[in-house]
Amino acid sequence: MDFRLKVFYTVAQRLSFTKAAAELFITQPAVSKHIQELEEYHKIKLFERNGSRIAITAAGNVLLKHVKNIFDIYSEIDFDMNALLQTQSGVLRVGASTTVSQYIIPPVLAQFHQKLQDVQVRLWNGNTEQMETALLQQEIEIGIVEGKSKNKQIKYIPFLKDELVLVCNSKNPLTKCDTIGIDDLKQMRFLLREQGSGTLEVIDDALKALGVKLSDLQVEMQLGSTESIKSYLMNSNCVAFISIHAIQKELQNEELYLLDLDRFAIERFFYIITLQGKTHSLADVLAQKILSYYNLKL
Repeated sequence: MDFRLKVFYTVAQRLSFTKAAAELFITQPAVSKHIQELEEYHKIKLFERNGSRIAITAAGNVLLKHVKNIFDIYSEIDFDMNALLQTQSGVLRVGASTTVSQYIIPPVLAQFHQKLQDVQVRLWNGNTEQMETALLQQEIEIGIVEGKSKNKQIKYIPFLKDELVLVCNSKNPLTKCDTIGIDDLKQMRFLLREQGSGTLEVIDDALKALGVKLSDLQVEMQLGSTESIKSYLMNSNCVAFISIHAIQKELQNEELYLLDLDRFAIERFFYIITLQGKTHSLADVLAQKILSYYNLKL
């Protein structure tokens, strides 16, 4: 039943049997079978199927709420039991890239501190390249970054999927456009992150796959943080690719506007990074907390 609930949760999050199957490393028929058995057990439909598209039903939403609560309890059990086995005092040096340190990791660190109050967490900030260097030089024990390089000395553990969305301020004339195509990007004025940024690396790779180079874009300025880019956007007619996790407040306040991209998306994962073959008890506990917070396992 626990795995069935995991399958249900993944389908509900992705609204796709195919994506759920890929994420869980099982076949699509196996996903369908688990959902069917849950529906038979509860004697009610959890998803409405319309060809290749699915939508969660009212009953599905009720079950999803309970499943989230169940997984939260499991996560707390895992963390508490693991913490008992580890050193519960000392200093843990954590490195986080800019987007992660501002929008992703603070609530996890707050829960970590509540459980292990005798542990001093020292958080270093910088871009992804700087955090990888700090890890290799053993200036930090664990890092949380938004880009993924190819360094074989580093172990990369994905823990959260992200999407880089194209945004402008709400008064920009571009808000009247129905969709933004690949060729349209070359006519816009862009704000980009600095060299060494994981965000910039992901944007570069995604555009190259579409036949567009960064040099093809009209870059007005490169800035060192997402906050500075958001502030600049508010006072210009530029556009920028920004993590969807970083602009929730601005979208709700209608300060920024989400531009609709035509048939392409820029997706990535956030990663926990540690040195290959090297363990650190407190770093392991924090990694487990991050993974359990996002309902994943090592």
